[in-house]
Amino acid sequence: MPAQPSAQPIGDVAAAGGAEGRPRHVAVIMDGNGRWAQQRSLPRIAGHRAGVEAVRRLVRLTRERQIEVLTLYSFSTENWSRPEAEVSELMRLLRFFIRSDLADLHRNNVQVRIIGEREGLAPEIVSLLDEAESTTAANTGLKLVVAFNYGARQEMTRAVRHLAGEVAAGRLSAKDISAERISAELDTRDLPDPDLIIRTSGEQRISNFLLWQAAYAEFVFLPILWPDFDAAAYDDALGEFARRQRRFGGV
Repeated sequence: MPAQPSAQPIGDVAAAGGAEGRPRHVAVIMDGNGRWAQQRSLPRIAGHRAGVEAVRRLVRLTRERQIEVLTLYSFSTENWSRPEAEVSELMRLLRFFIRSDLADLHRNNVQVRIIGEREGLAPEIVSLLDEAESTTAANTGLKLVVAFNYGARQEMTRAVRHLAGEVAAGRLSAKDISAERISAELDTRDLPDPDLIIRTSGEQRISNFLLWQAAYAEFVFLPILWPDFDAAAYDDALGEFARRQRRFGGV
């Protein structure tokens, strides 16, 4: 099926942000699980388990604050290089989260979307991701976007490769490739670009996350470790967003 144009074209200032300084789309780089566990002399996986509880809090808080889209950077393409035991436990936690939380998300009208590369994943994982999307596809509340096996450079490479193939086949002219057309090839093609990107743990980098979509996002870096992320930290970030003046290259 042909890709549709992005819900928020590049430069569409009027579509950006919500009412009274509230973002339409919040994206979160959930960082600090390992350090949280280390500070407590616990194995790293204990931090990941505590991080799942923080995800549940964040989803509830986002619904309460009437934000339209929440994107979570749950597992990057680079995370496969972590120790095998840690990766296995992360996959187990993913299975547990979907099996235990999907019914609750569905009951609360949350639509789950998965972005990232599925080719090469274990069939069981692919089946779970498909189930989460198909079960909640008709829901009209919060869009919960889970970036799993995701890397922005890889996403853009897939988009460029597809466009190059269309040009080579004569179905597309190179001069017709625009920013809007590239946006329409990305995993987030029918979502507004993120207004606010939050990263926890004090690190100040984007780590291959939504590189194209983040062109005009506001960034808030919080010192709090991800398992400790709570309503106060969230409201601090939202308050910082509300105080900023977004000009999108204008004056």
